[in-house]
Amino acid sequence: MRRSREDDGFVGGFAGLLFGLAIFVIGTMLAAYAWSVVETKAAASAAAREAARTYVQAPNALAGIDAAKQAALAALTGRVSDPGRAAVGLTSGVFGRCQRITISVSYPAPALRLPLVQTIGPLGGHMVRAEHSELVDPYRTGLPGVATCA
Repeated sequence: MRRSREDDGFVGGFAGLLFGLAIFVIGTMLAAYAWSVVETKAAASAAAREAARTYVQAPNALAGIDAAKQAALAALTGRVSDPGRAAVGLTSGVFGRCQRITISVSYPAPALRLPLVQTIGPLGGHMVRAEHSELVDPYRTGLPGVATCA
Protein backbone atom coordinates (compact mmCIF):
# COMPACT_ATOMS: atom_id res chain seq x y z
CA MET A 1 0.00 0.00 0.00
CA ARG A 2 1.35 3.43 -0.94
CA ARG A 3 1.01 6.52 1.30
CA SER A 4 -0.27 9.78 -0.13
CA ARG A 5 2.39 12.51 -0.12
CA GLU A 6 0.13 15.48 -0.67
CA ASP A 7 0.81 17.07 2.73
CA ASP A 8 4.58 16.68 2.78
CA GLY A 9 6.28 19.80 4.12
CA PHE A 10 3.06 21.40 5.29
CA VAL A 11 4.26 21.97 8.85
CA GLY A 12 7.57 23.52 7.77
CA GLY A 13 5.89 25.66 5.13
CA PHE A 14 3.17 26.79 7.48
CA ALA A 15 5.71 27.86 10.13
CA GLY A 16 7.58 29.80 7.46
CA LEU A 17 4.38 31.54 6.44
CA LEU A 18 3.64 32.51 10.03
CA PHE A 19 7.18 33.82 10.53
CA GLY A 20 6.96 35.80 7.27
CA LEU A 21 3.62 37.27 8.31
CA ALA A 22 5.04 38.30 11.69
CA ILE A 23 8.00 40.00 10.00
CA PHE A 24 5.62 41.78 7.60
CA VAL A 25 3.42 43.05 10.45
CA ILE A 26 6.41 44.28 12.48
CA GLY A 27 7.89 45.95 9.40
CA THR A 28 4.61 47.67 8.62
CA MET A 29 4.31 48.94 12.18
CA LEU A 30 7.89 50.23 12.06
CA ALA A 31 7.18 52.06 8.78
CA ALA A 32 4.02 53.57 10.29
CA TYR A 33 6.03 54.74 13.30
CA ALA A 34 8.66 56.34 11.07
CA TRP A 35 5.92 58.14 9.16
CA SER A 36 4.37 59.44 12.39
CA VAL A 37 7.77 60.81 13.47
CA VAL A 38 8.10 62.59 10.10
CA GLU A 39 4.60 64.05 10.55
CA THR A 40 5.47 65.19 14.08
CA LYS A 41 8.66 66.84 12.81
CA ALA A 42 6.68 68.68 10.11
CA ALA A 43 4.17 69.87 12.71
CA ALA A 44 6.95 71.05 15.04
CA SER A 45 8.66 72.90 12.18
CA ALA A 46 5.44 74.68 11.25
CA ALA A 47 4.82 75.57 14.89
CA ALA A 48 8.36 76.95 15.32
CA ARG A 49 8.02 79.03 12.15
CA GLU A 50 4.68 80.52 13.26
CA ALA A 51 5.97 81.17 16.77
CA ALA A 52 9.06 83.00 15.51
CA ARG A 53 7.04 85.14 13.11
CA THR A 54 4.59 86.02 15.84
CA TYR A 55 7.36 86.85 18.31
CA VAL A 56 9.11 89.35 16.03
CA GLN A 57 5.82 91.15 15.33
CA ALA A 58 4.94 91.62 19.02
CA PRO A 59 5.22 95.02 20.72
CA ASN A 60 7.63 93.77 23.43
CA ALA A 61 9.44 90.63 24.63
CA LEU A 62 6.90 89.61 27.27
CA ALA A 63 3.95 89.89 24.92
CA GLY A 64 6.06 88.25 22.22
CA ILE A 65 6.79 85.03 24.10
CA ASP A 66 3.15 84.66 25.16
CA ALA A 67 1.94 85.27 21.61
CA ALA A 68 4.59 82.89 20.25
CA LYS A 69 3.43 80.08 22.54
CA GLN A 70 -0.18 80.63 21.50
CA ALA A 71 0.78 80.66 17.82
CA ALA A 72 2.77 77.43 18.21
CA LEU A 73 -0.12 75.70 19.98
CA ALA A 74 -2.53 76.89 17.29
CA ALA A 75 -0.22 75.54 14.58
CA LEU A 76 0.00 72.17 16.36
CA THR A 77 -3.76 71.87 16.85
CA GLY A 78 -5.14 69.23 14.55
CA ARG A 79 -1.69 67.92 13.62
CA VAL A 80 -0.70 66.23 16.90
CA SER A 81 -2.75 64.42 19.51
CA ASP A 82 -2.16 66.80 22.45
CA PRO A 83 -0.69 70.24 21.64
CA GLY A 84 -0.36 70.97 25.37
CA ARG A 85 2.59 68.55 25.57
CA ALA A 86 4.69 70.82 23.34
CA ALA A 87 7.54 72.83 24.80
CA VAL A 88 8.00 76.26 23.18
CA GLY A 89 10.84 78.57 24.09
CA LEU A 90 13.17 81.31 22.98
CA THR A 91 16.47 79.55 22.28
CA SER A 92 18.66 82.50 21.38
CA GLY A 93 18.54 86.23 20.80
CA VAL A 94 16.87 89.13 22.55
CA PHE A 95 13.92 91.26 21.52
CA GLY A 96 15.17 94.42 19.85
CA ARG A 97 15.63 96.15 16.54
CA CYS A 98 17.83 94.10 14.15
CA GLN A 99 18.15 91.20 16.60
CA ARG A 100 17.96 87.61 15.35
CA ILE A 101 15.87 85.36 17.56
CA THR A 102 15.45 81.60 17.47
CA ILE A 103 12.36 79.81 18.73
CA SER A 104 12.37 76.05 19.36
CA VAL A 105 9.41 73.70 19.61
CA SER A 106 9.79 70.20 21.08
CA TYR A 107 7.15 67.49 21.04
CA PRO A 108 7.39 63.86 22.19
CA ALA A 109 7.36 61.32 19.38
CA PRO A 110 4.34 59.03 19.43
CA ALA A 111 4.77 55.73 21.28
CA LEU A 112 4.75 52.41 19.49
CA ARG A 113 4.98 48.92 20.91
CA LEU A 114 6.54 46.46 18.48
CA PRO A 115 6.01 42.76 19.16
CA LEU A 116 9.22 40.97 20.12
CA VAL A 117 11.23 44.22 20.08
CA GLN A 118 10.51 47.02 22.55
CA THR A 119 8.55 50.20 23.12
CA ILE A 120 9.54 53.04 20.84
CA GLY A 121 8.44 56.54 21.77
CA PRO A 122 8.17 58.91 24.73
CA LEU A 123 8.91 56.17 27.25
CA GLY A 124 12.34 55.94 25.63
CA GLY A 125 12.76 59.73 25.74
CA HIS A 126 12.50 60.45 22.02
CA MET A 127 11.71 64.13 21.42
CA VAL A 128 11.17 65.76 18.05
CA ARG A 129 12.63 69.28 17.99
CA ALA A 130 12.42 72.05 15.44
CA GLU A 131 13.87 75.57 15.42
CA HIS A 132 13.17 78.65 13.36
CA SER A 133 15.05 81.92 13.29
CA GLU A 134 13.72 85.38 12.39
CA LEU A 135 15.12 88.90 12.35
CA VAL A 136 13.21 91.63 14.20
CA ASP A 137 12.26 94.24 11.60
CA PRO A 138 14.85 97.05 11.61
CA TYR A 139 12.33 99.66 10.40
CA ARG A 140 9.36 98.95 12.64
CA THR A 141 7.96 101.66 14.84
CA GLY A 142 7.79 101.51 18.60
CA LEU A 143 11.25 100.06 19.22
CA PRO A 144 14.14 102.09 20.61
CA GLY A 145 17.43 102.44 18.78
CA VAL A 146 18.47 102.92 15.18
CA ALA A 147 18.47 100.35 12.41
CA THR A 148 22.08 99.20 11.95
CA CYS A 149 21.51 95.86 10.26
CA ALA A 150 19.83 97.02 7.05
